[in-house]
Amino acid sequence: MIAVIDYGVGNLFSLSSALRYLGLESRITRDAEEIEKADRVILPGVGAFGDAMQKLQSTGLVPVLRAETQKKPLLGICLGMQLLFDKSYEYGQHKGLGLIGGEVVPLGPYLADPALKVPHMGWNALNLCRPQDPLFRYISEGECVYYVHSFYARNCRESTLATSEYGIAVTGAVKNGLVYGTQFHPEKSGETGLRLLKAFAEM
Repeated sequence: MIAVIDYGVGNLFSLSSALRYLGLESRITRDAEEIEKADRVILPGVGAFGDAMQKLQSTGLVPVLRAETQKKPLLGICLGMQLLFDKSYEYGQHKGLGLIGGEVVPLGPYLADPALKVPHMGWNALNLCRPQDPLFRYISEGECVYYVHSFYARNCRESTLATSEYGIAVTGAVKNGLVYGTQFHPEKSGETGLRLLKAFAEM
């Protein structure tokens, strides 16, 4: 069973629909016992980092998630991926979960081309840094995925699995041990995204 963390931030319907389409058992939950019993965990998220981190902490699940990532795979999606990092500079400075080294910064100041808009919204090809990783079991170099974000992860080269070009190499997917993250939305990335979720479910 895949536990999808419900902490009041995230598009849970699209994600649960994608998992159901794949025939995967999942449960939207904020119950610690259910998370501990799950085989895998997904941390979704949309919105602002500081607000999301505060809501996640208010559920009491932060120590549970930290403990469970030592035993089972976790996938953070979009803002959920950003929460995995040490800190974010989104409207101030906020401490993250610290499961992956690095920081989340505004995308705009790093874009040299003024024609590139923020938020970065649309389909971009994946450049696989570690094509042999199990997350990419059914994914090939150059397949396109869907992004919607204004902030991105930096100083995380050692954990970067894939990037996408948007004037700069935007961090697209990361990994540290059993902890995975995608800046793009697999549940909105068509067949490519479904294949990635399938690979995650087989870990």
